[in-house]
Amino acid sequence: MSSLDRRSLLILPLAALAACGFTPVYGPGGAGRALRDRVRVQEPDSPDEYLLVRTLEDRLGRGGATARYGLSFTLRTQTKGQSLTVTNETTRYSLVGKVDYTLTALETGQVVASGQVENFTGYSATGSTVETLAGERDAAKRLMTILADQIVTRLYATVDLPA
Repeated sequence: MSSLDRRSLLILPLAALAACGFTPVYGPGGAGRALRDRVRVQEPDSPDEYLLVRTLEDRLGRGGATARYGLSFTLRTQTKGQSLTVTNETTRYSLVGKVDYTLTALETGQVVASGQVENFTGYSATGSTVETLAGERDAAKRLMTILADQIVTRLYATVDLPA
């Protein structure tokens, strides 16, 4: 019978994380609590921006009257053909998106965080026109969700704010 206690194997990595200054995002002093319901995201100007803002507000909460920070962004998307048939017809597309974002303290105007995220999704163009349009809309929705999640993850990982 081994004298090794399995609980010690679990506690050791947690102790190492605590020693290096690791703070859980939603724990006391974590960025999740500091940003939740305190970020006012800019108004959307397009269907893609609406999807991005909706997901950001779902993840960060709606700032409203308690907003201490403003999140502004510039969204760029581009559709690229990915697969061609021998007759030069495109059968698959990639939707590429880039977002430059800036988190600003509303009271002081100081930039708290900024950066750029980029990703892509794809859709097929081999079905009917209706199927292709539905695939394109779904790809745009998935891309905006991915980009919003990347922004939130970067904010949580880099922003050091009081809870």
